[in-house]
Amino acid sequence: MHKKRKGIRAIISLVIIAAVVLTFFFLIKNKIIRVNTLCISPGDVVGVDISRYQGDVDMEALSGQNISFIYIKATEGAGHTDEMFQTNWANAKAADLPRGAYHFFSFESSGVEQARNYIETVGDLTGDLVPVVDVEYYTSKGMGAPEKEDIIRELEACLEELENYYHAKPVIYTSRAGYRDFLAGEVTGYPMWVRSIYLPAAMEGWQDWTIWQYTDMAVLQGYSGGEKYIDMNVLSKDVTLEDLTVK
Repeated sequence: MHKKRKGIRAIISLVIIAAVVLTFFFLIKNKIIRVNTLCISPGDVVGVDISRYQGDVDMEALSGQNISFIYIKATEGAGHTDEMFQTNWANAKAADLPRGAYHFFSFESSGVEQARNYIETVGDLTGDLVPVVDVEYYTSKGMGAPEKEDIIRELEACLEELENYYHAKPVIYTSRAGYRDFLAGEVTGYPMWVRSIYLPAAMEGWQDWTIWQYTDMAVLQGYSGGEKYIDMNVLSKDVTLEDLTVK
């Protein structure tokens, strides 16, 4: 009887531990507990990325909240330009906030045409941050996406066109799923900007990254769009903004 009670207690203990672990991960998954923000220290170089969804952005206000750099959405695909790009781009310059422009990669467009859309929209980047190409799912996984080899071919063409024009390697932004399904073992040699918003990047398997997007639910002062939240990012301790500046 004593052994039976011990066995029951052990089972109950395991159930309680499992419940606590599941609850913890549920709270992380639903962004109620934000583990990543605890990993950021005062000495880190922190920045934001924005698009039209943040509306009118007060760059001075952002800079005053320990924001050291900003990446602004410029283009998407072969023909789309973010409607707030030119305003945001000029305002970041006026506020002396180090700025970069990113391109959202389309699976349906020519890579060269996408790069040219970016170049025509953004223009000279001397003194600004290197281009970023955002590679991620934007429809339900597997729904209407071209074959992987087609995506890789056009992505490499886009990256090469940008590198040839700016004489600087673009940064690739991606999620874990995007890296696994498109980039791993295929596109190498480019700095990585990794999205890992639930757990620290290393805990999600990222070993080598240049920029880490650690939350997409920050609330700062200085923007008035329909989007309440703003993405926040941190540079690797091995990287400086000077390293990412187009010469």
